[in-house]
Amino acid sequence: MRPAPFDYFAPRTVDEALDLLARHGEDAKLLAGGQSLVPMMNMRLVRPAVIVDLNRVAALGALREEAGGLRLGALVRQHALERDGRIAATAPLLAEAAPLIGHLQTRARGTIGGSLAHADPAAELPACMIALDAVFHLRSARAQRACRAPDFFRGLLATALAPDELLAEIEVPGPAGPRTGHGFAEVARRHGDFALVGACAVLALDTAGVCRHARLVIFGAGDGPHLARAATALLGERPSAARLGEIGRAAADEIDARADLHATPEYRRRVAAGLATRVLGHAAARAEAA
Repeated sequence: MRPAPFDYFAPRTVDEALDLLARHGEDAKLLAGGQSLVPMMNMRLVRPAVIVDLNRVAALGALREEAGGLRLGALVRQHALERDGRIAATAPLLAEAAPLIGHLQTRARGTIGGSLAHADPAAELPACMIALDAVFHLRSARAQRACRAPDFFRGLLATALAPDELLAEIEVPGPAGPRTGHGFAEVARRHGDFALVGACAVLALDTAGVCRHARLVIFGAGDGPHLARAATALLGERPSAARLGEIGRAAADEIDARADLHATPEYRRRVAAGLATRVLGHAAARAEAA
């Protein structure tokens, strides 16, 4: 199929893009990598009257280090996550997750901001950004504002973005301490498929091996990434295998798991418990070794 007719604009600055969004509002869709939007348009699942192509806006493609962390422009390609040494050094969770985001061809074109704004519940990047406690910088012609990653995702393909806003930049903090570790795992039917269930974690230990920072996110199981409350129980404890198993099972019990053609809610909760335990174990082991 072909997409429904639309008007096309290709601004060269952020201000030009924001002006177009202010004028067209809900009739407009932003085009970044196009790996989600274009197929949906071809199948006429979405029919925007206006396309605003961001690919000529060079300012949105910047990647820089700042205050021990990273600033990622929304147009930074997903492939940069697995090839840029600055990302691997500062946010190794992103580098580990990157090869599981679709295929090399889609990562070469797909953008970080596009994946986050699309908010597919089975996508890897929203979960990673929540685990890393990232901050999203949103802009409109009216104002600028910052939104923490857990507050950005509002449900199935829904975010905090207003119709006249764009996600301009992602601020990823540096490690929570010198002894910080991460873990990432997912289950999919085939390599490159969206995850049926996935999990990622970040833990930081003090010099005595006591947990001082713990974030665990489960994705693919419900309508969006879930920041597990159960992980906070690790704070002030020395992680043990038995304790991590308890936390993993408790985190899985928090999920409002969905059913579809590929899995039942019970299957997703069972797999989530195992994956959550595994990524917490990987994070703890890496923190111990740091």
